[in-house]
Amino acid sequence: MRLLALLAALLLGQPALAQDASSDPNKLIPARTAKGLAQSPPMGWNSWNKFGCDVNEETVRRTADAMVSTGVRDAGYFYVVIDDCWHGPRDAQGFITADAKRFPGGIKALADYIHSKGLKFGLYSDAGRRTCGDRPGSQGHEYQDALTYAAWGVDYLKYDWCNTGTRNAEEAYALMSDALKASGRPIVFSLCEWGNSKPWLWAANVGNLWRTTGDIYDHWQGPRTYSLGMLDIVDRNEPLWPYAGPGHWNDPDMLEVGNGGMTDAEYRAHFSLWAMMAAPLIAGNDVANMSDATRAILLNKEVIAVDQDRLGVQGRRVRKDGDKEVWVKPLAGGARAILLLNRGAAPAEIGFGWDEIGYPARLKTRIRDLWQHKNLPRRAGTFSTAVQPHGVVVLRIEG
Repeated sequence: MRLLALLAALLLGQPALAQDASSDPNKLIPARTAKGLAQSPPMGWNSWNKFGCDVNEETVRRTADAMVSTGVRDAGYFYVVIDDCWHGPRDAQGFITADAKRFPGGIKALADYIHSKGLKFGLYSDAGRRTCGDRPGSQGHEYQDALTYAAWGVDYLKYDWCNTGTRNAEEAYALMSDALKASGRPIVFSLCEWGNSKPWLWAANVGNLWRTTGDIYDHWQGPRTYSLGMLDIVDRNEPLWPYAGPGHWNDPDMLEVGNGGMTDAEYRAHFSLWAMMAAPLIAGNDVANMSDATRAILLNKEVIAVDQDRLGVQGRRVRKDGDKEVWVKPLAGGARAILLLNRGAAPAEIGFGWDEIGYPARLKTRIRDLWQHKNLPRRAGTFSTAVQPHGVVVLRIEG
């Protein structure tokens, strides 16, 4: 009944209110003024890359348990997001329900369980009438769905773009954004329209992150139907660095680390490039059954710190010499993260000068290798090192 009453108020044009968690809990403010979400790139887990439509309540609970027991949560991965195919039919009033066979306990109870683990809970929907997995979409039900999600305790919404017909993306996403804000619950809004309408130009005041490319698949390089290899996505996302910042991030899609399509060296490159690009770090593997190598990549707190740096600047490529690349990301306090990428099939020596990273040549700096977890000798002017095939070296440099 509360949902119906709130929906009636919204449809009649009465102003909805949101609670500002950072101030007096009894003080209500207009929903449109609520601020502060996703001040660093969101980190978490999403069901799609590993499980696709074969997702259920048991898998999600097991994943949440593993995120706690393996240290994934404590490394900063807080969001547990159920992607497509959780939906059941709409009820007689048009409210969305969960698939009763896959989620017999209901979404609210599952969200409560996730929250009890010190995690946050996310769901998926679509701006069309049907989702990509042919489940009920949110078109025509935006305010109903937003209110339902708020009542269930949803903290994050991924909003896809299948079966949208002739809809205008900016209008469709703004409508759901307004609905989420009016629901009274702070919900991170993830736009997933694959970069077709250049959301980096308009979405900063609509959502917190926006996909910049088609879907990733677990491959070093090369397209496959509607999906792209990891490096193809990198090359499309990198030029968009000026548009990212606290509260609004370029999203090159979820991580494939640990899903078996790349080598460990390639996965280290994948993870490092996402960190350099200040990308959301959304794991997509089976957390409950990951190898030691996968765990070491996903839990590298020094590389995670590059991604989560409070300055919020997306790194960029400053030099490309065939298969050899140099990337730079400014960090808070004047430090720099440097990534040396070898796209080639043979080892390569890759170096750079201080002029390329914005330092005076005479500055003698501290240098730390973030994958070797060791300090290197101080030096000034230049740096060079061997980089393995399809590999990276990631450094933190500061004066």
